Amino acid sequence: MSPNSRQTAQSHGLVGKRLLYFTSVFVSLGVFLFGYDQGVMSGIITGWYFKDYFNQPSRAAIGTVVAILEVGAFISSLLVGRIGDLIGRRKTILYGSIVFFIGGALQAFANGLPMMMVGRIIAGLGVGALSTIVPVYQSEISPPHNRGKLACIEFTGNICGYAASVWVDYFCSFIDSNYSWRLPLLCQCIMGALLGAGSLIMCESPRWLLDNDHDEEGMVVIANLYGKGDLHNDKARQEYREIKMNVLLQRQEGERSYADMFKRYRKRVLIAMSAQALAQLNGINVISYYAPLVFESAGWAGRDAILMTGVNGLTYLASTVPPWYLVDRWGRRPILLSGAVAMIISLSLISYFIYIDVAATPTLTVVFVMIYNAAFGASWGPIPWLYPPEILPLSIRAKGASLSTATNWAFNWLVGEVTPILQAAIKWRLYLVHAFWCACSFVLVYFLYPETSGVRLEDMNLLFGDATTAMPTPTTQGERGSLMGAGSPVPSLDIRRQYGQFGADNAIPGLDIDPPNISNDAKPGPVGSQLDGSTRAEGFGGWISNMVNRHKNSDKRASHSQYSRIDQEEEDV
Repeated sequence: MSPNSRQTAQSHGLVGKRLLYFTSVFVSLGVFLFGYDQGVMSGIITGWYFKDYFNQPSRAAIGTVVAILEVGAFISSLLVGRIGDLIGRRKTILYGSIVFFIGGALQAFANGLPMMMVGRIIAGLGVGALSTIVPVYQSEISPPHNRGKLACIEFTGNICGYAASVWVDYFCSFIDSNYSWRLPLLCQCIMGALLGAGSLIMCESPRWLLDNDHDEEGMVVIANLYGKGDLHNDKARQEYREIKMNVLLQRQEGERSYADMFKRYRKRVLIAMSAQALAQLNGINVISYYAPLVFESAGWAGRDAILMTGVNGLTYLASTVPPWYLVDRWGRRPILLSGAVAMIISLSLISYFIYIDVAATPTLTVVFVMIYNAAFGASWGPIPWLYPPEILPLSIRAKGASLSTATNWAFNWLVGEVTPILQAAIKWRLYLVHAFWCACSFVLVYFLYPETSGVRLEDMNLLFGDATTAMPTPTTQGERGSLMGAGSPVPSLDIRRQYGQFGADNAIPGLDIDPPNISNDAKPGPVGSQLDGSTRAEGFGGWISNMVNRHKNSDKRASHSQYSRIDQEEEDV
């Protein structure tokens, strides 16, 4: 029987597209929590019971309660890059969801502003970890042709969380007790528990597995993701070779410190950080965090302001669906550029109608806030979360993503902290400030951002000209064919071309990048068991032992197996 015959693949559970989409939707719970926690405070802070319970807090105090989440998120997003490299993407998601659960519980049962702030900081630690590692995980399991679509689905989960929080706030506003604000905060704990439980059954990132010499588990995951569960599938085996070659070549670069990252990949890291910074400076959190206050300033009052926020949340959610189908067809650049233009126009009109203050101002403000949210949700919402992990190489992907996410939270905190104060001080001019930053984002994308649609993660080096010396450089590529194309106004940033001519088939002679032989003799055992049936060392001591063995025996196959094996006979390929 042919090795590629589907009948030879005894797969366990979901495989192929079903596994890919199931995993993508499930990890979206991580960004659902992020979105929910962003939006849930917007309706709570305007509630009578909340204000009365916390003794009528000032605008500055409310701004601190809302924005202090970003302090915890900033701290954890800086740390989680290293943690994600050490313990893996899946365990990082698990621990992040546990921390978020604890923080959410402290908020729900807060007996004063200090306890509420502590809960917000702890929840922020979980949110920072999840918002950093989930996009990295998503990019590492996604194939190039629909990597953008899966990342946009993930962002839809974020906005789904935001919209859900607003409507929970609205319905709970009819409760005549302190449960009107405690119940919305308690709901986030349920989602945190679901994500934690789901992380126990998710597969690990195949790129992390191969980078840590867990070659057999990595091959099984690759086969399940790209080969319909068939270990002999040509596409899966070629994917293994490409990833493994990239891993081995990047190891030759030596140290993977932050200093080395900036020295070698400065351009990529700065682009990744700028994308997240601009996403916040473009003004989305003026709406996300303080939408009821925005609508109150336009003439809506009380519960009506929360209702309008809920309607806005639904249109915001709907706007995140078109990028599913456009991001891999149109590319990243056209979406970012068109979104910036639409946001400039809508923010300017919001400012104008609040300034003239006519009878139609409340209605027109709602309309253009919705247009702004739709423009952001279809462009600068999803792309800055997709872009950094895909342009960063595997060796520094988690660290680079942690810096870009930390940038997001730093500017997130800045905007959240100063918005109530600026809203009172400069009123309608606040929206013109964010319109200016939208114009800046248009200029930066037009001149500096390369198109990455359809480019394999292992081929990003060719776009930026910082490939390892063991691989062909853009200079040698240019001698073979021009890099000029229609995708970018800057010739060196073109992306509309076919990659792969310098892939695994052109590997250095003697470089062992062939998939491991997984025979039928190795039966799946309990989690933590080795292929030979012995027990794997767990805990901190086990981790040290594994790291020592990795450096001593980097040419050997991985010694543990925690993923279900595919029972099939090995045949020559």
